[in-house]
Amino acid sequence: MKLTFLGTGGVTAAPLFGCDCQACHRARRDEKRKRAPCSALIEAGSERILLDGGLPLLHERFQPGELTRILLTHYHMDHVQGLFALRWGVGTPIPVWGPPDEKGSDDLFKHPGLLDFRPSLTPFVPHQFGNLFVTPLPLQHSRLTHGYLFDWHGMRLAWLCDTCGLPPETRDYLIGQPLDQLVLDCNDPPRSDARNHNDVQLALAIIDELQPRQAWLTHLSHEMDNWLANHSLPEHVQPARDGLTLFLGADQPVTV
Repeated sequence: MKLTFLGTGGVTAAPLFGCDCQACHRARRDEKRKRAPCSALIEAGSERILLDGGLPLLHERFQPGELTRILLTHYHMDHVQGLFALRWGVGTPIPVWGPPDEKGSDDLFKHPGLLDFRPSLTPFVPHQFGNLFVTPLPLQHSRLTHGYLFDWHGMRLAWLCDTCGLPPETRDYLIGQPLDQLVLDCNDPPRSDARNHNDVQLALAIIDELQPRQAWLTHLSHEMDNWLANHSLPEHVQPARDGLTLFLGADQPVTV
């Protein structure tokens, strides 16, 4: 299985409009420092799954038939905005799964176009796509949100974004699942009142509980990038970057 980070930023990622902080200056000078909306592409066997649809111009980035399906964590605009143009394309419908949020986002459900919205997957129940097993995991956010556990021939990767802490049932479920890779929301530097998203203290506490072999921080703000420039993380924890690819196979996971 291969996971490519298409975007690793939150809604206040660098460069932020009008901001002159160091992280935003760096992102304007260096394309590699920019962060697109948080999303990923998962490739496993014949499956090519888009995880969240917040990237603008999805209809230009992917060719017809290239995506086998789309998984959504939730219906905040920064996670679905790219679907609004994609839906008006022509060709084979693209299956879409997300949490059972009846409001969706604007008129996506009313006018889905070639987006084939399917009934929501049941939390904590593995669903099979080819040889890939996908298990939805409830998260804590201002809208109904699911993370996902991906199991590829016994190699496990958990994607937990967007969230502020973990619901007890999700935490307990994951503690019983040895994790090779964990991708975790870490929008903010240390805060006294983390809300809606993890700050780095809460993210590190979750990592300590779940004990993954390797953890990646995503949904990063420009404030978090400024904090990272002056602080270190545990050896097995790293900030993700746009374009980073994780490989999970029979041997130990490798990153490029």
